[in-house]
Amino acid sequence: MRPVTPLLLCALTCTAQYSPLKQIDRRNVAQLVQAWKYDTGDSFAGSEMQCRPLFSDGVLYATSPKLRVFALDAATGKQLWSFDPFAGSAGRSKQRNRGLTMWASGSERRIYFGAGPFLYSLDGKTGRPVAEFGSAGRIDLREGLGRDPQNLTVGSTSPGVVWKDLLILGSIVPEGLPSAPGDIRAFDVRTGALRWSFHTIPRPGEFGYETWPADGWKYLGGANSWPGLTLDEKRGIVFAPTGSASFDFYGANRAGDNLFANSLLALNASTGERIWHFQFVRHDVWDRDLPAAPVLVTVRRDGRAVDAVAQITKSGFVYVFDRINGKPLFPIGNLTVPSSGADGEVLAPTQSLPLKPAPFARQIFTEEMITKRTPEAHRLVLGRLKKLKNGPQFTPPSLEGTVVFPGFDGGGEWGGPAYDPETGLLYVNSNEMAWILRLVPRAAARTASSGRGLYIRNCAGCHREDLGGSPPEFPSLRNIGDSRTPEQIGKILRDGAGRM
Repeated sequence: MRPVTPLLLCALTCTAQYSPLKQIDRRNVAQLVQAWKYDTGDSFAGSEMQCRPLFSDGVLYATSPKLRVFALDAATGKQLWSFDPFAGSAGRSKQRNRGLTMWASGSERRIYFGAGPFLYSLDGKTGRPVAEFGSAGRIDLREGLGRDPQNLTVGSTSPGVVWKDLLILGSIVPEGLPSAPGDIRAFDVRTGALRWSFHTIPRPGEFGYETWPADGWKYLGGANSWPGLTLDEKRGIVFAPTGSASFDFYGANRAGDNLFANSLLALNASTGERIWHFQFVRHDVWDRDLPAAPVLVTVRRDGRAVDAVAQITKSGFVYVFDRINGKPLFPIGNLTVPSSGADGEVLAPTQSLPLKPAPFARQIFTEEMITKRTPEAHRLVLGRLKKLKNGPQFTPPSLEGTVVFPGFDGGGEWGGPAYDPETGLLYVNSNEMAWILRLVPRAAARTASSGRGLYIRNCAGCHREDLGGSPPEFPSLRNIGDSRTPEQIGKILRDGAGRM
């Protein structure tokens, strides 16, 4: 089968998750047989592969569970080359990569990916680092953010987009403090030089600065575009979805609406200048990151075709905007929501939800939804539910515990929707698992330098204050010394092994 285009890049085609190929359909898909298999050779208990393979000129590029990049002959599965960014070191046991980015010029191919705090550029033919890119083929993503790089944790797990000679990239940063700002940046594809930055936590004089504490740009973090970007190549517009600010469940330290956290940004791909934006959640304390790169769609409106961009959310909604001016194509309501009872917390008095299309996920967890697997299980869940605060979207976090539904994993998640331009249908894989968000008072005596304080600030949001976790997604850390050496534990604390 010959591909329709020589390159499959994570821009329009990839984020739409649509293929015009017609040889394989519902009538013959059951007749497919395995042509070849490739074993990465570095799987381990709990390992995963989230990478979407990249295809170009008969070569398939992807990453292994331990983040080794490899190139395969797409016809035979034969390995052509591989590159290990952690060669010569122990590396990290668990890695996360959701795709590679490619730049092509003539016969030249360069592959870009993130590993630890670095962004690498590899020769697509040989897999060797490109010497002219940064220092020996890599740049440090902690640099250029206006803070001491040695005090920052920054990485990249999702592919960027290429616009002319620019590689435009989001980032992952810690969800607790200290954290790094989530600047969206463009790098020279050849040299790695920083060409432009958009400050998602605005600095003095920039639009949105007044929605943060006056000096917040110096120490607050987050508002990063971790799920990936979408490029409108015709117009030179890059669309960047952003996540919450840090801390992600408590915001007394970041009074204000916190623009451009939880926003869809339309930026000039050449300069990084803001064209328009929409903020989905003001002053987020529910971890309502935008979970996936938006999709470019075409909508019929008043007898004409309107090029639009569709964004799914963790809360289970689809928002649709005119690509050029950001005007919503369907009405969006402005809701009055309750304020928080947490000390020092001031939530936004209103939030926005679309009136159309209808949500693709249920919006409140009710008693009728409780499991009936056994009478005992039903009674257990019902008893727990009655002790919790349970309500519609934007019910404030509480000391007794608040039901968040859809939960922290959506609704929509990072896999994103699929769009069929022939039918105009958008397909969304929805998750409807409820979570419990409970605030825990912290004694004033707990100092920022104490080990317990560090754990509460950086780890308890996922693994709970009592170390119990929420298996299997968040494992228990009790007796972790029985399964990990002190060196392994130290490495996880330094580098992480987690989400995003």
